[in-house]
Amino acid sequence: MMICDIQHLTKQFGGDDILTDVSLFIEHQDRIGLIGRNGSGKTTLLRLIARLDSEDSGTIYQKSGLSIGYLAQLPVFDNVMTGRDVLWTAFATLVGLQHSLQQIERDMATNIDQIDQLLERYTQETEAFERQGGYLLDSKIDRMINGLQLHALLDRPFEQLSGGEQTKICLGRMLLTEPELLILDEPTNHLDLDAVEWLESFLADYAGAVLIVSHDRVFLDAVVTRIAELEEGQIQLYQGNYTFYVKEKERLLLEQFHAYQEQQKKIKQMKEAIRRLRQWANEASPPSEKLFRKAKSMERALARIERIKRPKLDAETPDLTFAAHGKTSRMVYRVEDVSIAFSKQPLLHSLTFEISAKDRIAIVGANGSGKSTLLHLLLGHLEPTSGLITRGPSVKIGYLSQRIDFPPGERLIDVFRATVDLDEGTARQRLAQFLFFGPRVFLPVEALSGGERMRLMLAILVHSDLNVLILDEPTNHLDIESRDALEEALESFDGTLIAVSHDRYFLNRLFTKTLWLDQTMELFPGSYAYASTKRQTQPPVAKIPKNVVSAKKRPSPSIPVQTTRQVEATIERLEQELTMLDRQLAETTDYEETVKLFSVRELLVQQLDAQYEQFLASE
Repeated sequence: MMICDIQHLTKQFGGDDILTDVSLFIEHQDRIGLIGRNGSGKTTLLRLIARLDSEDSGTIYQKSGLSIGYLAQLPVFDNVMTGRDVLWTAFATLVGLQHSLQQIERDMATNIDQIDQLLERYTQETEAFERQGGYLLDSKIDRMINGLQLHALLDRPFEQLSGGEQTKICLGRMLLTEPELLILDEPTNHLDLDAVEWLESFLADYAGAVLIVSHDRVFLDAVVTRIAELEEGQIQLYQGNYTFYVKEKERLLLEQFHAYQEQQKKIKQMKEAIRRLRQWANEASPPSEKLFRKAKSMERALARIERIKRPKLDAETPDLTFAAHGKTSRMVYRVEDVSIAFSKQPLLHSLTFEISAKDRIAIVGANGSGKSTLLHLLLGHLEPTSGLITRGPSVKIGYLSQRIDFPPGERLIDVFRATVDLDEGTARQRLAQFLFFGPRVFLPVEALSGGERMRLMLAILVHSDLNVLILDEPTNHLDIESRDALEEALESFDGTLIAVSHDRYFLNRLFTKTLWLDQTMELFPGSYAYASTKRQTQPPVAKIPKNVVSAKKRPSPSIPVQTTRQVEATIERLEQELTMLDRQLAETTDYEETVKLFSVRELLVQQLDAQYEQFLASE
């Protein structure tokens, strides 16, 4: 059954054609993946379907009363509402009905003379409540909390949550509303691997239609049954998942290129025939009118030919090549019995492992498990509470943070040249290799999109003196083509590679070792897929309780659990430190100082989250 039919849609912004002729048919229970380069118009199309913007021309037919779920921007809620309260707003009608039933129960206890009318009304509303699934509300909420791992956000004020945390809560709220058409724009952002895999299973059983924009190739393979590629303002539909799309598009491109070549041969032959006919007509004595007519007829036939556009066999991607400079010592890092705790709360406990030259090691785990903290320990931004980290003598590190912040007010080319010693002309040539063309190199860095910031940082890394790459979520903000280019560059990198990522395609393609953090540490000699399978088949490893730190790691034999008053004092102190740090960030103009301050801020936020969890657990 059709729920949405889009015909010949067009949309312009600032005189630029974004959508030129988009047509798409969405049926009940469809699973469609909408893909395309950054800036191709995917979000524009989603907003048109959700009726948040209006099209310039074309039509969008929608089923009468179609309910659409789309998280265009974070909604505003009452400032006293917690994360849990926001989730419950998905059932506002049923909650109102529940309150009405409770009021009727109270009325029946006091108004005996109206008992018959009240009983009739109570029966009607109870049937409506049951018919709409009212008795399943608690289980639905619990399922969403467990699946998206929202526990730490539930009892905190919604307005005090970070943007990513608010997005997770609002995603859960939208999924609970169960609209007929669910529109998801990069839903795996801000989710850890367990939550992403849960979302895949949730969407597989979802009763309505789903339209997804995502650059997560494994997620698309698991969820969608059709791929809609938005390219040059138009949609090409493929009847399969992402893997099918890749193979089918390659086949169609080769067919189109062959047809283009054959047509070009025919056009060349026709032009040559026309030239000869005119030449023969002119050489005849007298000039041959018949040959002129034949040449004219052939020219008209040539003009009627519908030209096949030359297909782009290779999409424009950043020109990435990472070179390892200098010989690396055999031992890159040795981590011996390392632990780290914040406000007496252990985060990493008794880590022991070694990273050797040319190792490719992925660090994975749930949000808050300490992945980024481990990177900061390796980088020397943090000191362990106990234990020892030894770095090899010839190690030269290139680091890519998931938070990319440049000094405000600086131009793109100036930021690049501040790190890479090149004249302006050469710098512009190098930046063009990363798809920064013409006047875009003079844009202020704050005007850059997330993908452009990542490409600029990669451009700086490529020109750095390094033999070890440490990457924190490097595929964030990159479109699929740019991810492919990055992966190809890293495949040919001859140095040591250490990365945190939740992109399973990236993890499976590049890494031969997987370090899994889950309160304990497990090191697997294989890719993420191998490690995940092994974890499912082997018995669970005993975990260290959150409030216990090994005696040998501390001067004292144990650390007592904090009282509620102590936790409140710690929360107040951390919030004050966070406020002071935000002031420093606002005032500093030094790039390296900004990176360090952001690293410290991330850790302070983690500490604050842990304290909130302990405070809630003590109530």
